[in-house]
Amino acid sequence: MSRPSWLRVSLRNRRDLNGLFFVIPFIIGFVFLFMTPFAQSVIFSLSELEITREGYNLHYVGLHNYNRALFINADFVPIFVGQVQNMVISVPAILIFSFFAALLLNGNFRGRALARVIFFLPVIMAAGVILHIESADYMTDMLQSGGFTGAVAGADIKWMLYQLRLPVFLIEVLVATVESIPEIIRKSGIQILVFLTGLQSVSGDLYEAADMEGCTAWERFWLITFPLMTPLIVTNVVFSIVDSFTAGDNELVAFINNTAFGGMGYGVSVAMSWMYFGAVAVILGFVLAVTAKRTYYMS
Repeated sequence: MSRPSWLRVSLRNRRDLNGLFFVIPFIIGFVFLFMTPFAQSVIFSLSELEITREGYNLHYVGLHNYNRALFINADFVPIFVGQVQNMVISVPAILIFSFFAALLLNGNFRGRALARVIFFLPVIMAAGVILHIESADYMTDMLQSGGFTGAVAGADIKWMLYQLRLPVFLIEVLVATVESIPEIIRKSGIQILVFLTGLQSVSGDLYEAADMEGCTAWERFWLITFPLMTPLIVTNVVFSIVDSFTAGDNELVAFINNTAFGGMGYGVSVAMSWMYFGAVAVILGFVLAVTAKRTYYMS
């Protein structure tokens, strides 16, 4: 007995429904847990908060808080621009390192499990408590500030690149990338696991068919491995961008927090947060729009 036509669902619609069921818990959680503070933050950003004995009073000021954040506060825009520049440099470096680290860890060699644990240790080291301990460590502070060899090595690399007559912008990017190698390694643990999971899910039959056709290892990588990894590349790009903008050591997040409790007031701080959120959303939307047509989903 055949099913009625209204019960027949195409494969595409079935996948759409699966995606909808996947995000339903997030939608329910947002509506019941985050919708109220979400709307409340919009009201705070348009108001001036006055603390009273009974609690607080709000005085509507319109876009005045946004104007103060952008044009009166002298630190918000430079710190924000610097954070975006750091993201533009660090995210590609993290993706490249994590992708090729996953390729190496996907190989068959003795001690593979131990090597994977070692590569995941930076994720544990980046946890909130340990990050706080590191921030109070004088040795870590000197290393991060170039107190030992960081500044010297960066100066040597910059001098060498200047001798090659490379563009100044490219030299600055390369030097910044080299100086941030420890940070790149520490922030690559999750991305390595995502890539490693994707590599292990690729069917060996595809590689066997490629070998029978006489494909080289280079051709196997670009014709099989890389196209099948593009969805995970997009996933890791989004994760890396969000992680960069929300990390515990993010200078702008700390600045917004200090503004709320010791600066220009809570309303200005919330306005900064909303502008920060909007900028992150625009960046993510641009990245997804650029990568959408270049992402291969195996049917």
